[in-house]
Order: sequence, then structure tokens, then C-alpha cells
Amino acid sequence: MCQYENGFHFHIDKIKKCRYIRVMERSSRYQTRQGEQILDYLASLNGSHITAAGIASHFEQLEPPIGKTTVYRHLEKLADDGKVRRYFLDGGTSACYQYAGDGAECKSHFHLKCERCGALFHLDCDVLDDIALHVRKAHRFVINPLKTVFYGSCSRCLKESREKKGKS
Repeated sequence: MCQYENGFHFHIDKIKKCRYIRVMERSSRYQTRQGEQILDYLASLNGSHITAAGIASHFEQLEPPIGKTTVYRHLEKLADDGKVRRYFLDGGTSACYQYAGDGAECKSHFHLKCERCGALFHLDCDVLDDIALHVRKAHRFVINPLKTVFYGSCSRCLKESREKKGKS
């Protein structure tokens, strides 16, 4: 006989549900080879952010490939387990992921997002910290750095753009 957390027991006809819950509890702790590969890949990015589509694209190139649905499912689980951080950008329509296993927090700095390649960068800048302090003191408003993203072009994309202009 199974027992709810509050002490009440299931009747015999609900044992299937209880077994299902036990299986799901075990599977949520179980780490698959594909989940480990995704986590290892995120760790190899050294704190960089990447979209789920970028991760899926990386794993579709490998043998054996890891499908997009599997990548999304594992990212959800890894984020729920606290092994990766998930950031929602662009009004919540897309998410970026970052390895969280190093214990480094991502709470006190702003982010830069390249509109061309989609790369997301940490921005530790005293000038922006001063602006955030000014806004808090003078305007009684606290800026949330986790949700503050500056959009533009990264140095790599700018370089590529200049090279293309030079060739034409």
C-alpha cells in the first residue's frame, strides 16, 4: 500500500499510479549518456550562453546525433535540477542556457546579445553599475541585471561585416 506525504493511503486500485510515481522519481534522478553529453558541452563553453537551437545544431552534427526534442527535454531537466541556468530573452520567446556547475552566480551583471549571430555575453562594467546605482537612488527604481540585455553586434560579426564591405 502506498502513502501520500500527508499520511493518507492509496486504495489497492491506485497502486498503478503509485508505481508510476516511483518510476518517475527514479527517472528524474537518472542521468542518461545524452544528458551527460549536453551538460559536458555546456561546461566546455566556459560560462558562455547558448540557445537550445544552437545546442541542438551542435549535436545534430555528431555521430550518433542527438535529436532536437531530446536536447530540449534534457535542457528542461538540467535547468530544473539547477545544473544549467536558463535565461529568457526577447520577451520570453527564446531561452539561452549556461552551465551552472562551477558555482559562479550570474546575478550582478548585464548582458550583451549579438543580433547577427545570437551570442550572449556577460558585461561587467563599472559605468553601468554607476548608472544602476543612480537609477536606484535618484529614481527609486531597481534595474534587474538578469533581464537587462543590450542588443547590437559582437566584435566577430563587426569584423566579418567590415571584411565583406572591403571585398565589394
